[in-house]
Amino acid sequence: MTWEGTNPALKSILLNSHTDVVPVYQEHWKYNAFSAVKDADGNIYGRGTQDMKSVTIQYIEAIRHLKAAGKRFPRTIHLTFVPDEEVGGKKGMETFIRHPEFQNLNVGFALDEGLANPTEAFTVFYGERNPWWVTVRCPGSPGHGSRFVENTAAEKLRRVINSFLDFREKERQRLNTSECFTLGDVTTVNMTMVNGGVAYNVIPAEMDVSFDIRIPPTLNLQEFEEQIKAWCKEAGDDVTYDFAQKAMNQTTTSTEDSDPWWKAFSSTCKSLNMTLVKEIFPAATDSRFIRAAGLPAIGFSPMNCTPILLHDHNEFLNERVFLRGVHVYENLLPSLGSVPALSVDT
Repeated sequence: MTWEGTNPALKSILLNSHTDVVPVYQEHWKYNAFSAVKDADGNIYGRGTQDMKSVTIQYIEAIRHLKAAGKRFPRTIHLTFVPDEEVGGKKGMETFIRHPEFQNLNVGFALDEGLANPTEAFTVFYGERNPWWVTVRCPGSPGHGSRFVENTAAEKLRRVINSFLDFREKERQRLNTSECFTLGDVTTVNMTMVNGGVAYNVIPAEMDVSFDIRIPPTLNLQEFEEQIKAWCKEAGDDVTYDFAQKAMNQTTTSTEDSDPWWKAFSSTCKSLNMTLVKEIFPAATDSRFIRAAGLPAIGFSPMNCTPILLHDHNEFLNERVFLRGVHVYENLLPSLGSVPALSVDT
């Protein structure tokens, strides 16, 4: 959807949201997860209320109100509704951003989803951790389950797991012992799959283990991969690894007061008496593809005083918080749409 500005030659504003949601375990929900039940406290329960149907509707409602008031701004505003974000975005934003149709949008700045904040503050994300999904394959000597076979796959697998999880523990301690760190500032490592074996009494010829790793922009990616290589070498002969996903772009968006986009965003929030907390997003959103294309993007969902429940049972958003979010965008869009012409606009 496009709301053309009075000077469409200027770089445009992109309001991105994804239309897909994760599955539910209905037996753990108070209400039908797809009925949008509102309780006596004004809490609206439903899958996607936080991630990210609310933001999608807030964009639309804010623009509807602004258009009804006869407003129009120099910069064009585009709304994109993309699929597949919850499964990596490869058939959604990652593909779309390479197409001429995206280039024709002439984007200068983008907003995308953020996270709820349980406090009075609002969290703003200017970068993301890189997701690496790696599988380590451990070949070994097979044999009968009654023997002490040397050089087994399981022995190598144990060394690999220990190396990865020892690193995980060090990062966990860094997070828990310093008030300076948020989840987006450290590397998380989680073992997610183990495969191998055909029978109780057969020592397998190969076993493999998979890890979900999320790496902050402050960690050197090449050096970290060298560490993975070293762990594999230490585990034994012929241990190899491969990636199911390996994001390599560590671009962040400027939050300096001298940056015109950030200044327009943050000054508007300040005028609304909103406290902003700047963080690296701990997971992954479509913003990473936008930043990788060289475009500034901010992750922001105006949901304060709200527990973080994306992908959780009983995901909800209070109607008061939701409606205030519409008001927030009604103020943000005029500011962003009226950023004076920049060097990138010529």
